[in-house]
Amino acid sequence: MTLRCFRHLPSLLLRSRLAALWALPQAPPAQLLSGCSHCGHQMLLSRQLATKKAKGKGQTQARVNISAALVEDIINLEETNEDMQAVVEALKEDFSRNLSVRTSPGALDHIMVVTEDGKFPLNQLGQISQKSPQLLIVNMASFPESTAAATKAIRESGMNLNPEADGTIIRVPIPKVTREHRESLAKLAKQSTNKSKEALRKVRSKSVNQVKKFKSKVSEDTIWLLEKQIQQMADSAAAEMDKLLAAKTKELLG
Repeated sequence: MTLRCFRHLPSLLLRSRLAALWALPQAPPAQLLSGCSHCGHQMLLSRQLATKKAKGKGQTQARVNISAALVEDIINLEETNEDMQAVVEALKEDFSRNLSVRTSPGALDHIMVVTEDGKFPLNQLGQISQKSPQLLIVNMASFPESTAAATKAIRESGMNLNPEADGTIIRVPIPKVTREHRESLAKLAKQSTNKSKEALRKVRSKSVNQVKKFKSKVSEDTIWLLEKQIQQMADSAAAEMDKLLAAKTKELLG
């Protein structure tokens, strides 16, 4: 049987066919729609049935997976996914760099120092080394005029550090890790996750708005399926963030 693509199949008819297919006990074939007799190109709509049951209903949740090539004239789904994953990676980097109970020379590398010439990472201005497990040293001999600014940046980095400047040498004692400090870091991790989720929502909204611009050019079902696809991508990224937060919280609090 030849099926029409979303662009030409009436909205109610398409939804009824999709609903009937999603109700099947087994996953439908990968090529759900193909051979559109109206536009003459292949319409690929791959979909899967999630194995995870819906909470409290004991039912499987349907997932949509639209071929990116199918809708490339509407939105770049691969780019949208990359933007969402970039938010996840930024959170992961923040956790690794700024929310650790172990302070090492590398932890100070990317502290931003405000100077008269602009902002620079600390490791571009000073030589950072570890004199002992309890003491880090920052040698500012190459940029002595930035010693005060570097000291201030370290103190205000949120890493619970109290640096002391002696000439061009900045001594950074590593504080004992207390339960209070661990709890403080855990709260910061939660705050960072919330900010990342807000950034994720902005990516999702931007993508949905892009799709809606084509309401007058494509079918209602195309818009509906794309919005569902974008939401699934956002949900997946948010779930990854939740896993990162859970792992970081366990690391910090034990």
